[in-house]
Amino acid sequence: MSGSHEVFPVSRAGYLDGWWRRFKYQPGRLVDRYVRPGDTVLDIGCGPGLFTLPIARRVGENGQVIAVDLQEGMLAILKEKATREGLGARIRLHKAGPHSLALEYPGRIDVAFGLCVIHEVSDPARLVQEVYSLLAPGGTFLIAEPKHEVSRDEFETDLSMAASAGFRRVGTPFVLRSRTALFRKDGAGYPR
Repeated sequence: MSGSHEVFPVSRAGYLDGWWRRFKYQPGRLVDRYVRPGDTVLDIGCGPGLFTLPIARRVGENGQVIAVDLQEGMLAILKEKATREGLGARIRLHKAGPHSLALEYPGRIDVAFGLCVIHEVSDPARLVQEVYSLLAPGGTFLIAEPKHEVSRDEFETDLSMAASAGFRRVGTPFVLRSRTALFRKDGAGYPR
């Protein structure tokens, strides 16, 4: 899943979970705002777990995180951290294919996070369509892209792809130095 930008290398995984990104993204705040205990959450491009671990804590024993990454090395780092924190049972690790999430329908997904990842995928329209098909009716999809990497025009294209997939934009969460959008999959289901 490599798009117009390069995939962040495993050799620099420490940066993805470092102090600056923790400050910038405030993973606990975002997770607490959009994830409920018992949810199943899709974390796309999970890397070493900046969001995955807070999600796993938030969903509790009755929830699950499906952590997806293209690189086995990122998943291995995440697995080690999750095991060390006693969260391994709540996290399902999944290696994406080169052009697709390659995720068979896992059951109900309530929330999907696509944080700093859409610009790295080879076929972002396909990714957005896959997320739409995996989300339960009423489910939400949060995307955030770094302003220094993703132009306004490029982000507008992302928004158009989401609308074409069937998503309805319902918000613009604040994430420091990021372009963001919150989408909902309409349809019969439960209220979010």
